[in-house]
Amino acid sequence: MKKVAIIMGSDSDLPVVTPAIRQLKELGIETEVRVMSAHRTPQEANEFSASAIENGFGVIIAAAGMAAHLGGVLAASTTLPVIGIPCSAKVLDGMDAMLATVMMPPGIPVATVGVNAAKNAAILAAEIIAVGDEALMRKLQNMRKKMAQQVREKDAALQEKLKEI
Repeated sequence: MKKVAIIMGSDSDLPVVTPAIRQLKELGIETEVRVMSAHRTPQEANEFSASAIENGFGVIIAAAGMAAHLGGVLAASTTLPVIGIPCSAKVLDGMDAMLATVMMPPGIPVATVGVNAAKNAAILAAEIIAVGDEALMRKLQNMRKKMAQQVREKDAALQEKLKEI
């Protein structure tokens, strides 16, 4: 199975990406987590993404706030799918990061999830890898069934509460 890289622009992004790390581990996907800056260590970021395929990665997740160029820098050096997680910052609550991540030039796409939506980034990465992995696809299908069952149980509990009103 291909690995997933999670690259953070700063170690302060760890609380944001922790749900992605946990989700990928739960699905049995090997994950490598690193700190690289699009602006402070661009050479290292380029080298990492340029060698990601030969190093066994199938997807790269890039978490960054503010200018949030990390996803684009990583995507520029690889043909692997790159998923951006815009991280909330003090000034614009992540809107700046979301716009910077989603507005890529033609030919260099970065898939983008919602602000701080690391779990969705992990699930999307797993879905991409699962295209060629039937066992992982079954895990994802079972996860969806479990989510649906949880909603049904919550609805049933709500219906019981409504009888008391």
